[in-house]
Amino acid sequence: MTIVPDPIAPFAPRERTLPAMLERQAARFGTRTLFVVGEARWCYDDAREHAARFGGALRAAGVCEGDRVALMCANRVEFMQVFLGCGWIGAIAVPINIASRGESLRHVLVNCGARLLVVESALLGAITDLGAGTLPLERLWIVGAGAQPAPPALAHEPFPEAGDAVDPAPVHPGQTAAILYTSGTTGPSKGVCCPHAQFYWWGVHTGRMLGLRDGDVLHTTLPLFHTNALNTFYQALLTGSSQVLERRFSASAFWESLAARDATVTYLLGAMVPILLSKDPGEHDRGHRVRIALGPGVPPQFHARFRERFGVQLVEGYGSTETNFVIGAEAHEQRPGTMGRVRAGFEARVVDDEDNPLADGEAGELVLHASEPYAFATGYFAMADKTVEAWRNLWFHTGDRVVRDPDGFFRFVDRLKDAIRRRGENISSFEVERVILGHPAVETAAVFPVKSELAEDEVMAAVVLRAGATLSASELVAHCEPSLPYFAVPRFVEFVASLPATENGKIEKFRLRERGVTGQTWDREAAGYRLASRPPG
Repeated sequence: MTIVPDPIAPFAPRERTLPAMLERQAARFGTRTLFVVGEARWCYDDAREHAARFGGALRAAGVCEGDRVALMCANRVEFMQVFLGCGWIGAIAVPINIASRGESLRHVLVNCGARLLVVESALLGAITDLGAGTLPLERLWIVGAGAQPAPPALAHEPFPEAGDAVDPAPVHPGQTAAILYTSGTTGPSKGVCCPHAQFYWWGVHTGRMLGLRDGDVLHTTLPLFHTNALNTFYQALLTGSSQVLERRFSASAFWESLAARDATVTYLLGAMVPILLSKDPGEHDRGHRVRIALGPGVPPQFHARFRERFGVQLVEGYGSTETNFVIGAEAHEQRPGTMGRVRAGFEARVVDDEDNPLADGEAGELVLHASEPYAFATGYFAMADKTVEAWRNLWFHTGDRVVRDPDGFFRFVDRLKDAIRRRGENISSFEVERVILGHPAVETAAVFPVKSELAEDEVMAAVVLRAGATLSASELVAHCEPSLPYFAVPRFVEFVASLPATENGKIEKFRLRERGVTGQTWDREAAGYRLASRPPG
């Protein structure tokens, strides 16, 4: 086993903020490349300059410390200019999934209370459809040219040039750097308040788990509006590496892109691995320098096949937007089918319904605690009741059922929460059900996950129609499209006479999950129904 020197120089507690990290690493690495997206290429000095000058542009627009700035933007340089600018002046970035539509998008914008939205021109229709005058928004910065008209109720302007550089705000490590929305289970999405120090610890723990080296090239196709790609930036910043960001995942171009970018590390989600393995072997399968890939949630049967074919070691682990890289195993300790051991600086327990610890081998809820200040999120924005519920007894309750083996390795069993995870996206069954129930022909409905051929969740809806009503599955899906992200639109629909329920009327979704897809279930993909809202590729 080769021992790789740790390239991460520790930061004192007070310096675990974005401005302090940018300033210190710019002084240390200067003209070394830090960030690449499209044609844009920043060195460490550039990143600090962009933060200072776009912090100035935000201040000139009236953004103050603690204000929220919403971002509805794909992987492009403007996203990072605003994100760094917010962190520099103590404002709070609120990345929004670009597929968000309808009431779920309205909820995010109203809940966070952002007055400024940075939005790609192609996405303006989603804002107009909400009735922009009913939102707290006051101004739009529009990224890119396009034919979509801006909502007339809002002041708007093209994305600005960099402003005059300003000094960094005296940001505290516990101040919120970003609010990241994660789908609720029995209610609307919750805004996770991620402090500056949480991102620092993400970079530290993930960098050490992957064995990052000075000068690594970290390549990701994952979206910046999720925590994974944002954390990759911090991994690069702390280790003297470079982050290369692609616009989106393309299975056919993946390995060619890695080779062209001279990548050494990459980032995958569970479903991406079987997709890549399903492609015909090609000249680029081994024509790259990638040695390791972070791949949480990859089914165990694919690990050896992936390494044998592509020469890349997959690293499994466990974390969430609210926590950090809490459980994992380094490359030489990987054990497919397990998540790893709890990492130094964290505690993990498996508990029963009353938070009593369970013995090894017994399945229960995973609860987590961090020993370092602000290594976890500080709560849910403007949702005190949900914060208290999730952090009760001062441990974060993940809602995931796991087993701890006697040797300290954890195994994931299933989710206690009524949530669906598809292609790296958390889907609220509550929000999908709300849209379905808005159809006048629907009496009641239940939305739940079923497994696909890729061993991940697909969205299924069991629907009871009103007496005398008629409705086809394709009509129901068409009804859902304008109001849901494409990945949340049900793939499977089955009309049923009734839903299984307890004596007090609570729907027993576990029975629906056990029943799964039947001979009477309509499959959108088998029917050849293509979602109009689905992006190409």
